Amino acid sequence: MGRGHRLSGEDLLAEACGRWHLSTGRTVFDGWASLGRWTTWFFAVYAVVWGFVYGAAAMSSSGLPLQALFPGVMDLEWWGIACGLVGLVFVWFNKYNVFEKVMTVLVGVMFVVTVYLAIRVTPHLGDAFAGLLPVLPDEKDSVLNTLGLIGGVGGTITLAAYGYWVNAKGWTNSGWMRVMRLDNRVAYATTGIFVVAMLFVGAELLHSANIAIASGDKGLIQLGDVLEEEYGTATGKLFLIGFFAMSFTSLIGVWHGVSLMFADFLARQRGEREAQGDELASGRRERSWAFRAYLLWLTFPPIVLLFQDEPFRLIILYGVLGAAFMPFLALTLMWLLNSARTPREWRNGPLSNTMLAAAALLFLVLCAKQVWDQPWSEFF
Repeated sequence: MGRGHRLSGEDLLAEACGRWHLSTGRTVFDGWASLGRWTTWFFAVYAVVWGFVYGAAAMSSSGLPLQALFPGVMDLEWWGIACGLVGLVFVWFNKYNVFEKVMTVLVGVMFVVTVYLAIRVTPHLGDAFAGLLPVLPDEKDSVLNTLGLIGGVGGTITLAAYGYWVNAKGWTNSGWMRVMRLDNRVAYATTGIFVVAMLFVGAELLHSANIAIASGDKGLIQLGDVLEEEYGTATGKLFLIGFFAMSFTSLIGVWHGVSLMFADFLARQRGEREAQGDELASGRRERSWAFRAYLLWLTFPPIVLLFQDEPFRLIILYGVLGAAFMPFLALTLMWLLNSARTPREWRNGPLSNTMLAAAALLFLVLCAKQVWDQPWSEFF
């Protein structure tokens, strides 16, 4: 294996995106476009539908902890709109260096709060670590559901945006490869510690309280209520602050990263020259009309979904496209990084190919399950 192949499973897809950007000087969308027009059509449909529904989900998720922190001030819908508008203004008027600093602060708050809470609520660390042993429940589809959880931690379109952020930092050639890998692995190590700490908090609280909570973001609000009852108001509020930091980090991350991808997509469709790393580093893409148009798309049309039941057909399409993106990313990266499009020195080796193939297979199985589980009879 060459220097391009020393990686671990957690940072596999993000490392592959970063390696493509740094070794070729081209963006991942430029790589997709070289594989055929089918990639363009897939991304166009995905970006429009996914952005519409995700915008509402991100705003609602960010608004929930604020509503709990300041009860009676505004309804959830208005808190969500406020978060979306703040994210829009922040990303619109700031370049990557400011965006990165704010993201670092929010991630730091999220991380410190969650680790503190894990230490605070977990008196028996030995039993807690024993609970990390992999044991599957007896319910139907438990294996697939567990694989879905594994694949879902950090598995979104922002993995593909990572390469754009690498270039925006000023890392524009293969000389930055070692730094990129260190950055990527530190990020995933932090994510792993955060996830384990969150498992400690949830498991210990729910076991001691002997209750079950709802799924999704409202379940996290209920977890905050349990924390406040068991450990006092200050601890409960601290959890909500960490929850907000986590949700708002996801919101502005998508507002910035996916807008960069969409701007790159439209630039190529309009016949502009291929986007280079230096162009992303200059901030020119962040000032383009396409970048800002997608920002507006993520913010204003989804507001409609905050005030009414989400359209059924749109949700089905969103679920299928969302499930299809990760195998699309894994398989196209395999294609790009094993071809002459990538300098030989940085192409995949046996280990990289094996791990990418395993990731692609996992996500293909989960995609097939997602398609199978959709109530298609009600779609038509």
